[in-house]
Amino acid sequence: MAFQLPFTSSAANLKEGAFFSPGDECLNAILHSIRSAKHSLHLCVFTISDDRITAALLETFRKGITIQLVTDNEKLFDKGSDIRALAQAGLTIRVDNTQNHMHHKFAIIDSLWVLTGSYNWTRSAALYNHENVLITDDKPVVAAYSKEFTRLWQEMQPFV
Repeated sequence: MAFQLPFTSSAANLKEGAFFSPGDECLNAILHSIRSAKHSLHLCVFTISDDRITAALLETFRKGITIQLVTDNEKLFDKGSDIRALAQAGLTIRVDNTQNHMHHKFAIIDSLWVLTGSYNWTRSAALYNHENVLITDDKPVVAAYSKEFTRLWQEMQPFV
C-alpha cells in the first residue's frame, strides 16, 4: 500500500517510520515533513531538483518558517537544480567551498524530528532509484544531527 499523509499538519503529526522508493513513499514523507514545520527547517541536502519539494519549501518559507539550507557547491549548477531559485526567493543557503561533495541528505524539523536517508531530493529518485527515508524523533539522534548541521553551517560559505 502506498504511503499517504495529509499535506497540512503540524510536527506533532509526524510519525517515525521507514519509507522506500521508487514510488511516492519517500517523496510524500519529505513533503509532509516540510509542511509540518511550525518554527524551523534545517536542511542539509546534496541537491534539490524535484519541483514538488521546491514548491513545498517555498510554501513553507512564505508562511514565515525559518529555513536554512546547506548544499553542495557544484550540484547547485546542475541542469534542473532548484537551489538558485530557492536563494532568489530569500532562503538562507550555505555551500561547501571544497572539491569534496557535501553529500548529506537530512532535514531537522522544529529541532524535534530528523528525516534522513539515501534518498536524493530529485525527481529520478522517486521514479527510478532504490532509496530510503527514515523519520525519527529519537532525542540523541536529533541532537547528533543538530550538532552536525550547526558545525556545517558555521563551516560553509553563504551562497548569494
